[in-house]
Amino acid sequence: MLTATARVTIAPLSPTRLRSFGLTDQGRRRPHNEDAFICDDGLGLFVVADGVGGHAKGEIASQESVEQICGFVRQGRPLIADFLKEPGRDDKRESVRRLLESAVQSACYMVYGLAELDPSQKGMSTTISALLIAGGYAVTAQVGDSRIYRVRNGVGTQLTEDHTLVNYKLKQGLISEADARTMKGKNVITRAVGHKDYVEVDTRELEVQAGDRYLLCSDGLHGYLQAGELEGILSQSAPEDAPSQFVAMANDRGGRDNITVVLVFAD
Repeated sequence: MLTATARVTIAPLSPTRLRSFGLTDQGRRRPHNEDAFICDDGLGLFVVADGVGGHAKGEIASQESVEQICGFVRQGRPLIADFLKEPGRDDKRESVRRLLESAVQSACYMVYGLAELDPSQKGMSTTISALLIAGGYAVTAQVGDSRIYRVRNGVGTQLTEDHTLVNYKLKQGLISEADARTMKGKNVITRAVGHKDYVEVDTRELEVQAGDRYLLCSDGLHGYLQAGELEGILSQSAPEDAPSQFVAMANDRGGRDNITVVLVFAD
């Protein structure tokens, strides 16, 4: 099973206190909401899923996936506890990374299986953007075009890569940035959880610092997000109010898709 992994050297750090706030909204154009999310501060797990399928029940794919990932990671809490006792050991850290990767793979297998059992759900799938934080260490898992951002010292950074046709063509040098802005089918995704019985999951390891802020969101938000707005809203809003600020901004700009926002504050 292929896996794309980005790694960094993680210095052992003291555990971080986590606070999270999440919100999902149907938007102004879609007949129903196919997004789903989970925030679990105690587990350190945060997931956003954007269902694909329409009549093929994308909302089932997204909801079942976030619940499956959460349950899988919860069962792996002993691995996380072992890592926190010895955060300097590479094998313990690798176990945490593989735990999140395997959780996404298990969701993929489950959604595919559900669709095989029910012809009305054939073709349903979902994006997944997941963040697992354990002390001063974090790992992301990415499939599709939802995103994870980090704001550190007032500077926002996109941590995940979109699995879309337009991004693939950009990376291959087949189109220019200008072409990408007007390309038809620019939201076509090239990877999804549940489309097949396996999926390539990109993982990335991160060092967590006190004061870090993380945003997980579906493309119903980041499709409207402009440079500097992530940092601006986080600096001007109370943490519990920020998700509604992001949702209102996306709806004010058209609300063409479902909108889901999860904010994580590491203190």
